[in-house]
Amino acid sequence: MMRKLLIILNVPIDDLSMDEALERLDEFIAVGRETGKGHQVATVNADFAVKALRDPELRYLLQEADMATADGMPLVWGARLLGVPMEGRVTGADMVPALAERAAEKGYSLYLLGAAPGVAARAGAILQEKHPGLKIAGVCSPPYGPILEMDRSVLDDIKAAKPDILLVAFGNPKQEKWIGMYGRELGVPVMIGIGGTLDFIAGETKRAPEWMQESGLEWVFRLAQEPRRLWRRYVVDLAAFGSFFVRQWWFMRQRKASSPLLPTRDAVVVDDTAVLTVQGRLTVENHIAFLEKGQAALAETPYLIVNLAEATFLDSSALGALVGLAKQARDLDGKLWLTAVPKPIQQTLSLMRLDRFFDMLDDVAAGLAARQARTLPANKPAVVETPSASQGLWQVTKMPRRLDAATVSDVQATCAALLAENPHLTLDCSEMVFLTSAGLAMLAQLHRQAEGQGGELRVAGCLPDALRVIEMTRFDRVLSLFENVTEATLAASNNGKKG
Repeated sequence: MMRKLLIILNVPIDDLSMDEALERLDEFIAVGRETGKGHQVATVNADFAVKALRDPELRYLLQEADMATADGMPLVWGARLLGVPMEGRVTGADMVPALAERAAEKGYSLYLLGAAPGVAARAGAILQEKHPGLKIAGVCSPPYGPILEMDRSVLDDIKAAKPDILLVAFGNPKQEKWIGMYGRELGVPVMIGIGGTLDFIAGETKRAPEWMQESGLEWVFRLAQEPRRLWRRYVVDLAAFGSFFVRQWWFMRQRKASSPLLPTRDAVVVDDTAVLTVQGRLTVENHIAFLEKGQAALAETPYLIVNLAEATFLDSSALGALVGLAKQARDLDGKLWLTAVPKPIQQTLSLMRLDRFFDMLDDVAAGLAARQARTLPANKPAVVETPSASQGLWQVTKMPRRLDAATVSDVQATCAALLAENPHLTLDCSEMVFLTSAGLAMLAQLHRQAEGQGGELRVAGCLPDALRVIEMTRFDRVLSLFENVTEATLAASNNGKKG
């Protein structure tokens, strides 16, 4: 199924109906059963999008999600105002009952994780009563606490249950970060963050009347139920969402009619790399043709260069198409590069926080050279290396561009081996764009290993997003942070300087 994405604020949203969403979940389950691959699904509302503006890890996880549905009407309205209308919203509260019915018909099993004690069990019983034959593989409501401190027995129970679908009701962003951290290890075909959906099913929380849902007034109903807990969130969300959306709308409106509509050229394969050139405006009017050409190119080779030298404008659907192709390339252990990005498009990518998501190079020749320089698949930590000469007492190793669940295993093995030889290790993070909770857990473990051997772990050159993740989790109080490798290797022992 072709993935149609729209970018609202900085989050890719799948443009699909409920039936299309369920069909895609069928595909995920088929692939997961055959290969062990897990698929992360997010049901995104305005609160998600606003939090992603401030939380780089959440933004990264939503941009990397295998499916992200529009859970709130503000996203649907926003898409219409941007001139890229959506099919409609697909909420978690609607998806879970529909998915339970489908699971009963097709023999899928569900595991319910989260909510208050007893709520998940009641929700499971209600779903089984409504849908005879539904298999509930397990239910667990772990004690409230940080992701990194959760009892691993929860993971063991899920692995033993082997569900097809894992519904995680921790609330955002905890549920998305939990799936991002442990999803690869669990290998459950479909993992969905569902927020308070189990509370709705179990009757703990009442849902708004259907007319309020359809008119976008469900938030008013929820606010009336829990004013003390929700009023601040809604005020902050309204202000932040509205402010940023107006910037996005104005920015794209100013550039929308910059040139006539021109076709996208067919891809040309050079060695084992496809080159796809965009001309003029890439918009909702022609992005499907572009997607088809991009997917045809990726069917030949997982390495794709999108040449934007002749492009003049990309709307939200075009940006979504690029995000989808980039993720598809990575899923194939390949890579997508953007080359010769015009300044106005660079500004658009920067506004949407997508300048961190894409690898951008000066021209096609630079992209072809980057492809030839790659010796490992995209999901491997190809840039983790130890210089031939250490800097005095310190060994220095470079971190990969993405320190997440896909890379931490190999990175940790490399660093643990280095610490076994010399417990003084500096991590060069100057090229690390994304850092997730899985990466933080690895850093904590290496920190303990170094101290246990009488040494020290130092972290140098963190880029703003990675540093923000460290500070949000208060790891800056644990790790020794330095502005660059030189300072890290010259400073006196245990005299960390925060970068």
